[in-house]
Amino acid sequence: MDATLVVRALSAIAHESRLAIFRTLVVAGPTGMPAGEIAQKLGLSPSSLSFHLKDLSHAEMVTARQEGRFIFYAANFDTMNGLIGFLTENCCAGDPCGRSGGNA
Repeated sequence: MDATLVVRALSAIAHESRLAIFRTLVVAGPTGMPAGEIAQKLGLSPSSLSFHLKDLSHAEMVTARQEGRFIFYAANFDTMNGLIGFLTENCCAGDPCGRSGGNA
């Protein structure tokens, strides 16, 4: 994953509302949910939701699709998995993760 995209993604989710939006969309799965439902579920005004979704979209953390007169948003699982992979690619300097280091 490109370091520039990593910084944008981390910056996008480093806000309470955007993190809540993203986590809600992760639970919704690949079908996502309409913007109005996201706003209602999280108690956000439509203008606030739109502002936050723009940042998440710019960071490629969410995708949008039009269905009729509704816009459905979904978590971008490819970006999410890429971010997790980037953050953990050199985990534990090659040692198995979760090892207590011999201090049992």
